[in-house]
Amino acid sequence: MSAGAPPSPAAAGTTAPGGTVPSDVLMVLGAIGSVQISAAVATEMFDEVGPLGATLLRSVMASAVLLVLVRPRIRGLSRDAVLAVVPYGLVLGVMNTAFYLGIDRVPLGTAVAIEFLGPLGVGAWFARRTRDRVWVLLAALGVLALTRPWSADGADPVGVAWMLLAAGCWAAYIPLGARAARGLPGLQPVALGMAVGALVVLVPGLASGGGRLLHGHVLVIGAVAALAGSVIPYSLEQLALRRIAPGVFGVLMALEPGVAAAAGLLVLGQDLEPLSVLGLVLVVAAGVGITRAPSAPVGPVPSPVA
Repeated sequence: MSAGAPPSPAAAGTTAPGGTVPSDVLMVLGAIGSVQISAAVATEMFDEVGPLGATLLRSVMASAVLLVLVRPRIRGLSRDAVLAVVPYGLVLGVMNTAFYLGIDRVPLGTAVAIEFLGPLGVGAWFARRTRDRVWVLLAALGVLALTRPWSADGADPVGVAWMLLAAGCWAAYIPLGARAARGLPGLQPVALGMAVGALVVLVPGLASGGGRLLHGHVLVIGAVAALAGSVIPYSLEQLALRRIAPGVFGVLMALEPGVAAAAGLLVLGQDLEPLSVLGLVLVVAAGVGITRAPSAPVGPVPSPVA
């Protein structure tokens, strides 16, 4: 998600048949920006329906759109397909919920930087080189600079804990998403997984939002968050991934914490202190470093776009 937008399993192992062109780069950057704007916009619902209600509304709307567009085959699913999609969707639902609970307490740029530790850790694990673990350590130092746990004005510890849970879910999503992609064709794993993810927050979301979930302005904000956080960025990423080199895609995705900070500043007025800027630079540098390493894991890892 960022904003609870898990890496698309359909993109796993994607290779680029041609060279990267500027339009591909712009599409990826547009997808990243759309996801972070979605997260910023979604916070406008928090005062009325809470982060749990906002998660439910956005998840239901996003899954409904994808189910209509993709029309996945539900009857006749094999046992293996079900066992692949359900864990994938559950992790997605927990990640989206944890992300929204986190950004309710932690600035958006800081939240995404913490969440980014998940895929960075997976990248270093599969790379199995000392220098890649050094990059993860650098990212961890960046997160410390962002959260400042030693300071009275540091990031809310409960918010940080929620974001660490989201990071763990993002890390788990990478192999689970790849497994789901092998079990079902096209975009079916994404559509079904998002529907399962919406069920995760169904009861707490209804309890938090109640009848306010049906207020007109809340529905409008939810629709904008759902479209900007899933349909638009996923479409842009899929178009770009047909041609863009995986290494270039990975470097662009490493910019996501910085884009999130910019969205937080422009949309929510969340200023960054110099130490926080340094922390973001360290996290982004670590992401670029691991992505550009010769031993980086195969295939790009798109941002969560559910």
